[in-house]
Amino acid sequence: MAFRVSANGSSGNSPPPLGEPAWDVALLYPVQGSWTESDYLELGTNRMVEFCDGAIEVLPMPTRMHQRIVRQVFLVLQAFVSAHAPGEVFFAPLPVRLRPGKYREPDIIYVRPDRGEHAGQPDGADLVIEVLSEGEANRRRDKEIKVEEYAEAGIPEYWIVDPEMRQVIVLVLDGTAYRQHGAFGPGETATSVLLPGFSASVDEVFAGAQDG
Repeated sequence: MAFRVSANGSSGNSPPPLGEPAWDVALLYPVQGSWTESDYLELGTNRMVEFCDGAIEVLPMPTRMHQRIVRQVFLVLQAFVSAHAPGEVFFAPLPVRLRPGKYREPDIIYVRPDRGEHAGQPDGADLVIEVLSEGEANRRRDKEIKVEEYAEAGIPEYWIVDPEMRQVIVLVLDGTAYRQHGAFGPGETATSVLLPGFSASVDEVFAGAQDG
């Protein structure tokens, strides 16, 4: 019988010590840089996983506070779209194809009826909303990296909901880059350019975030 030793030095015919990854399972998947869109879309997980040019990025698990805010914003947007605008509103997990080789999973998206699909996933979006997660790397991803990526993908409007600052930033595509329509704080109401008449009270967005 062949006797295999894994990268951490344990034998291949016994399980790794508790607390360590199941290395043999990991080896069933492509190495970073070698993933294809098909590999990514065939992942059997409900974890938030994004895809960028052959590599995958597993996002942090959301907190209850994060999900309460997502739920509140989703309900407000869903109610408006149902009454006033054609299209659909979705929440994560749902991969959005920004371009060949790049998928992101915004917390909330709005897509118009003429928005196309690729392999069953939205091919871009018309409005994306991200609720910032704790941690500097998470904040930078949504406030810097995704600002550039969503603009490059031609997404007309991007809302950034910031629990730490109690602020909703609305960015509107102007040519190939975003301009700030507004940074709305406590006592103010965030408004949309893409969807005239759509607004969200900042106080209401965060009102239930700390509920038990």
